Amino acid sequence: MSTKEAGNLYAIIKSGGKQYRVSEGATVEVERLGGEVGQEVEFKDVLLVSDDGNVQVGTPSLAGVRVSGTIVAQTRGEKVLVFKFKRRKMYRKLQGHRQNLSRVSISRIELAGKEKDKEAEKEKDKE
Repeated sequence: MSTKEAGNLYAIIKSGGKQYRVSEGATVEVERLGGEVGQEVEFKDVLLVSDDGNVQVGTPSLAGVRVSGTIVAQTRGEKVLVFKFKRRKMYRKLQGHRQNLSRVSISRIELAGKEKDKEAEKEKDKE
């Protein structure tokens, strides 16, 4: 995961049974998501958001907060070897496993009140 942070805004999302700390512009590898490379994905299960020290914690997730990103690549993880062995019985079994992964580039973190404020500012600027 990249350490590039935009204004100390970060979120903790849940995907595939695991939790990830993400910020805008970061790239994270999560378990395989359905979709093509270049497709937009949205994480609605946001557990925590921190905006310049202002921390919001969900119970269990925050309503109105979304994290959006783009699928950069569909890859596979490194091979993990599983070796089973029983002594004195000549029982040995070797099995390999590679997890399917999706590499996602986080484009934006939308907070419930902040996005509405930004849209209102844009409308005022147009007038």
